[in-house]
Amino acid sequence: MALLVLVAILFTVTVVKLLGLAAGGELSGDAVAAMVGFGILTYLPVIMSASVFTAVLMTLTRAYRDSEMIIWLASGVSLTRFLVPVMAFAIPMAFIVSLMSIVISPWATGQKAIYQKRLDSQDDTSQITPGVFRESKQSDQVFFVDSINTNKKDVSNVFVQSIQENKVGVIAAEKGFVTTKANGDRFVVLQKGRRYEGKPGTANYNLVDFDEAQLRIQEKAAGQTSLSVKSMPITQLMTKPTLEQWSEFNWRIGMPISLIILCVFAIPLSYINTRAGRSANMIFALLAYMVYYNTMGIGQSWIVQGKVSPWIGIWPIHLGFFLIAFFMLIKRQWLWSVKRLFIKKQTNI
Repeated sequence: MALLVLVAILFTVTVVKLLGLAAGGELSGDAVAAMVGFGILTYLPVIMSASVFTAVLMTLTRAYRDSEMIIWLASGVSLTRFLVPVMAFAIPMAFIVSLMSIVISPWATGQKAIYQKRLDSQDDTSQITPGVFRESKQSDQVFFVDSINTNKKDVSNVFVQSIQENKVGVIAAEKGFVTTKANGDRFVVLQKGRRYEGKPGTANYNLVDFDEAQLRIQEKAAGQTSLSVKSMPITQLMTKPTLEQWSEFNWRIGMPISLIILCVFAIPLSYINTRAGRSANMIFALLAYMVYYNTMGIGQSWIVQGKVSPWIGIWPIHLGFFLIAFFMLIKRQWLWSVKRLFIKKQTNI
């Protein structure tokens, strides 16, 4: 359930952001679904870690709330005994997260970059949105169409502004369509329109009425997409690695390790006072999660900056948080043992 909630939140935020870009003409409407899918796959390891941590925490918290944990501890069951069932659940989940972090997330990042490159190489007419002014990639033309029919080729009420040789040209046409010549050149054919051309700040403007005019579409060739560090396969990542590649390697390997340590954290953080509610432990759990991953991010930046040896990486961070989690677990067990001895002494009296 926690995983579904987090995925739903990420899905909603991503869709709203991309729809805003599509409404502004910065992204094609047909590309929204693909970009949403790639975005979710990219962040899936982090979402999976958060959902597993939340699931363990809420399960143990419910055991305290229903007094089941009190009964087990009063029966002499040590709190450290819960490490076995928690790890039996966390370790398989850690393998899944490692698969996502090492294989799926880099693949999705690479595919998203390739898809974005393909979108950037498309001509300007393919990204025109009805009712929105769209500037060309060369920033020398502005397009506006009132409506597009179902085949996405015929448009009506067309407005085009262009700048050539310090002269501004404005074309207004009733309708238009896109055509491809035999040699492969593409043109926008405008029908029944008028063209104004002149130099801004002067009264010297030319006015031309036309039945048909053709504007050549400048197509941009798709360049070679180079792999970013985040999209590199792990085998390529560790072939003569740079500091940035070492940083990415530490992050990918650290994701499943952090999941296991967070599950250890969940055992002592799950304690609640049934009379006081369970908001306090949830706040501490959220803070622990945020501090852990932000510290990992800081460790990544230190590796890139050369402040930390790549062979050391962020392993001290994992070790430090594991020791803190284990200390909290032992402390919670000790406090319960003292409390149980006190209750037993009071009962004997």
